[in-house]
Amino acid sequence: MLSKINKSLQGILLILLIASLASCSQEPENKLPNIVYIICDDLGYGDVQCLNPEKGKIKTPQIDALSAESMTFTDAHSGSSVCTPTRYGVLTGRYAWRSRLQDGVLGGGQEFEPLIADDQLTVPALLKKAGYQTAAMGKWHLGFAVNDAEGNPVDVYQGKRRPGPAPVGSIVPNGPITRGFDTYLGFHHSASMETVIKDGKVIKNMPTIKMLQFLGKNASQYIAEKAKEDNPFFLYLALNSPHTPIVPSEAWQGKSGMSPYCDFVMETDDVVGQVIDALKENGVDENTLVFFTSDNGCSYPAARGGKLEKEFGHYPSAQYRGSKSDIWEGGHRVPFIAKWTGKIEAGSKNDHLICLTSLLGTCAEITGIQIPEDAGEDSYSILSMLKDKEVASPYEAVIHHSIQGKFSIRRGKWKLELCPGSGGWSGPNDKQARKQGLPEIQLYNLENDEAEQNNVFQDYPEVVEELKAELVSLVENGRTTKGAVKQNDVEVDIYKSDK
Repeated sequence: MLSKINKSLQGILLILLIASLASCSQEPENKLPNIVYIICDDLGYGDVQCLNPEKGKIKTPQIDALSAESMTFTDAHSGSSVCTPTRYGVLTGRYAWRSRLQDGVLGGGQEFEPLIADDQLTVPALLKKAGYQTAAMGKWHLGFAVNDAEGNPVDVYQGKRRPGPAPVGSIVPNGPITRGFDTYLGFHHSASMETVIKDGKVIKNMPTIKMLQFLGKNASQYIAEKAKEDNPFFLYLALNSPHTPIVPSEAWQGKSGMSPYCDFVMETDDVVGQVIDALKENGVDENTLVFFTSDNGCSYPAARGGKLEKEFGHYPSAQYRGSKSDIWEGGHRVPFIAKWTGKIEAGSKNDHLICLTSLLGTCAEITGIQIPEDAGEDSYSILSMLKDKEVASPYEAVIHHSIQGKFSIRRGKWKLELCPGSGGWSGPNDKQARKQGLPEIQLYNLENDEAEQNNVFQDYPEVVEELKAELVSLVENGRTTKGAVKQNDVEVDIYKSDK
């Protein structure tokens, strides 16, 4: 009898031990997630097949598979229709037109002066306060100097219009590792892609055709290394593709059957798949929040968008008007996919309005770190939206900006544009529009005119005045979030009618 009781007790103890071990192996409920932010360069909304099933002819199986495991946003917008200002907004939660950069991108020597102030709060700096390891890989294009060992500036232009590679051993004294990142591996911008920088030093020069796979390989290695550690990590992966130079590697050349640009998009898709696979293979997929997006729309001149549409039926901007550089939707409506297993509903779709300035606010809410009142001026957390697709967006209005610095404001179904044309490269540009006698203001009802074909500004003068007043207020207040009024870094010319 005692023998049977002892055996029963042993069985119970064994069950309790197994249950205890199982509970120990589970992730704590409050464990902070790893965060991976993949931002492509000039990838159009319509270049992702699952976002453009009827007019998208490029195969993107990896991104499509990611979407099936994620929440896919259909009304997400970059902070600008060109790259430098969007990247500034992603990392600071502040529209870049509040800084010295009033139009275009950093170039012509401006790229040697950082756009992010050295005391400005950034996403990686905030996450470090919560114990994160932070890494940036790929394109920076937010300004840094290149000096020799003695601290003298290196002339990478050497009388040419575009910069050449910097000598190995050159020093980068004010790059990403001075703006919150523990480590950096990448290049400054597309015109200097041969120069590979590790942390604060040029470590080598290599052919641009190798850069995309180089980034995929190193991102995967970083994930494998950090998966072995206890601290969460943040990886900001800024791919060089499919921006010019359009250089698909040999294995991908001709894969699309359409053009080198389409080949490059397919290779970009492959690299995204490599990163997602690395998360799964290293056992950190379930506790990693992944964001996938682009810095602006497709560059139609570089991609030969008109030819793709006419000959192959591929529309890089899907049903939207315009492309990179423009104030129209094709310039700044971008792919945005968010994956967090168990927290975000797989295969869900979100049609609410958001902006890429959201990352700082979202990370602050995840970690519980409060954003100081003088930081994150345009950053709202979208965490509640990620967890419930029915939750309304905190972005009641989003401000758009073109390459020429032309402004637009979006609220609900209404979009007001303070320029007569595209505000960018697409025709009619503003000069062409004025020659055609087009009005200086455009108002579109995106609910029934998502292609922005019917300018109704004369029919709704009260909407025009309301949106104009709101835009002026949001610009002059120095912030769109709640808080004390702030000064922009420079005076902002909203109308720019001389351009």
